[in-house]
Amino acid sequence: MANTATPRTPGEPAEALDASAALDTVGPASYEAAVSELETLVARMEGGALSLEESLSAYRRGSQLVSYCQQQLEKVEHQVRVLDGEVLKPLATDEDNA
Repeated sequence: MANTATPRTPGEPAEALDASAALDTVGPASYEAAVSELETLVARMEGGALSLEESLSAYRRGSQLVSYCQQQLEKVEHQVRVLDGEVLKPLATDEDNA
């Protein structure tokens, strides 16, 4: 069976790894929490200190987080469309106001 543990930083206790593994199956509390976790994962992966297994686990979790963020953004876009009568209006720039 493959190890699906969440990657940890060097020196991080194994208990932290076990506790964070449960988070892989739990969705983030919010869009902002997902982005924050994703940024942390990317930094760990870019650091180059992860094993192959940890890198794979980080990639899987990152994919889950990206999917969650995309879904949240789609929901917000839908809400904006409803509020604006199904017509998204171009964002006014400073040049438009001049």
